[in-house]
Amino acid sequence: METTGLIQTLNSISILSPQLQEALRGYLVEETVARKSLILKAGSVSQRIYFIKKGFVRAYYHKGESEYTSWFMREGDIIVSVYSFFSRKPSFENIQVLEDSVLQSINWDQLQLLYKNFPELNLTGRLITEQYYIKSEERAINLQTLTATQRYERLLSAYPGILQKASLGQIASYLSIKQETLSRIRARH
Repeated sequence: METTGLIQTLNSISILSPQLQEALRGYLVEETVARKSLILKAGSVSQRIYFIKKGFVRAYYHKGESEYTSWFMREGDIIVSVYSFFSRKPSFENIQVLEDSVLQSINWDQLQLLYKNFPELNLTGRLITEQYYIKSEERAINLQTLTATQRYERLLSAYPGILQKASLGQIASYLSIKQETLSRIRARH
């Protein structure tokens, strides 16, 4: 099974030794996941960290009767319930595949062995963590400083084709606006 998607991405961040690449190939599981499948359910402990070789994924949570999308990820992204995976505690969020996808993954124990046996991976892991922390902070800042229209425009720019992959309700909840507000914004564009 071809598993170069994740390895190529990691090599673009920091060159991995041939030995680490071989060890990673031995652990990687590649699977095709059907649209609308949950790869993590709220209340369960996240066991795997995923790489999206092909597809589109979102994380969401429930508050009362409402559903809120916390993030979208696309091809080339690494996805994980950060809190659950690293704390080993139950997840607050669900992770759902929004289109038929090809995902590569390894489990928590395998990642810990790779970190232990290949200290070079710690640099790559730190750089990935920094990238995602920056994205998270940008999202928080954007929610506080940008108008709903500006947030919508940035979303379309960051995720071309999102209107064909996610529902308007999912997009509206991600933007922290009502679906009616999103409809008005879309009518003006």
